[in-house]
This record gives sequence, structure tokens and C-alpha cells, in this order.
Amino acid sequence: MSITDYASLLERARQQDQPQRLLFTFTQAQPQPDGQGKSLSPVMCADKLPEELGSFEQLVEESKQMQTHWDVVFVGALGGSAGQAPASKDCEAPLRAMVTAIEQGSIGHLLAFDRDGELLRFG
Repeated sequence: MSITDYASLLERARQQDQPQRLLFTFTQAQPQPDGQGKSLSPVMCADKLPEELGSFEQLVEESKQMQTHWDVVFVGALGGSAGQAPASKDCEAPLRAMVTAIEQGSIGHLLAFDRDGELLRFG
């Protein structure tokens, strides 16, 4: 099953052999210093079990509580072991690595969605 939208991402995460924790890095589009295009700057992170997530619209509503505007959310996954999902405390280093990867433009291994829930492809 390929991931074509947010719902299929959640379904795929729930079907894995080991429980997953999804990692979210929300980014804001910032103008490039030279005025040529925009770059994405991380503004907040979160981790959630797939069972804690509903629709993309619910994710957007929950993110509004943080009162930080975002344009694109990047999503990664952290697999568990021995039938246990990773604990939230185990996500700090992977989230930091995700932020670093986004800042460096190394985003090919991450899924990305815009505020409307559209799956984005970066070339």
C-alpha cells in the first residue's frame, strides 16, 4: 500500500509489525535572503501514536493551540520493538535530527503535507 494522503499514512503506520510513533515537524515558509524563493524553517515539533490521531483537519485544529503559524508539516516514523511503541521521551533525538535534516534541505526521506492536507513532492 502506497501513501497517497494523510489517511493512508495513518493506516500504514497502524499496520506495521511493530507499533509506531509518528514524528511531526511543522515549518514556516520564509523568504530567501536573496529574494529568490522561500525556505522552510522549523517552528515546532510533536510526536504522536497513530491511535492518538484522527483526520488531518483535527491535526490542524490541535496545532492551532500552539498559536504558531505553519505552512508545511514533515512526518517521519519511529518504530518500536517487542510490541511496544517508542516512548515520547525516546523521540527527542530523532526529532532534533529531523529538524537538522529540514534545515539542511535533506528531506527526501520525509513525507510532507501542506495546510490543506495535500501530500507534497519535492524535487
